[in-house]
Amino acid sequence: MNCRDRGSISVMVAVTAVSLVAVVGLVLDCGGRLRAVERADALAQEAARAGGQQLDIDALRAGQGYRFDRAAAERTATAYLRSHGVKGAIGFPRQGDLKTFSVTVETDYPTALLGLVGITTLPVQGHGKATLVHGITEGTTG
Repeated sequence: MNCRDRGSISVMVAVTAVSLVAVVGLVLDCGGRLRAVERADALAQEAARAGGQQLDIDALRAGQGYRFDRAAAERTATAYLRSHGVKGAIGFPRQGDLKTFSVTVETDYPTALLGLVGITTLPVQGHGKATLVHGITEGTTG
């Protein structure tokens, strides 16, 4: 064995080990972020569902049709998100349209291994929407 080759395997093992830890960190943290996105989507959808149950009863009784009670829908959705420890934006996508209600949840996923390279959190966003559907058997898309 040549003296110049001594320790070359040690360097190769060190480089390979660091690369392997980086790949495992990416897989672990990206998989964790995907689970966090699924949770954010579920929370946003449930908040939209809860807010979407708040009908404007006075408008309904006055013959103005089905629509959301905007203030009650926003309060209910916000309370649902708060009870699960997340913050979100509640809105009605089109001005004056009180038949579609949306919720966007924004949070962060704390990384496990990527923190070793300075990435301590990954952003996560979830979306949910409720649409009033009355008197038909299928919803509309769009």
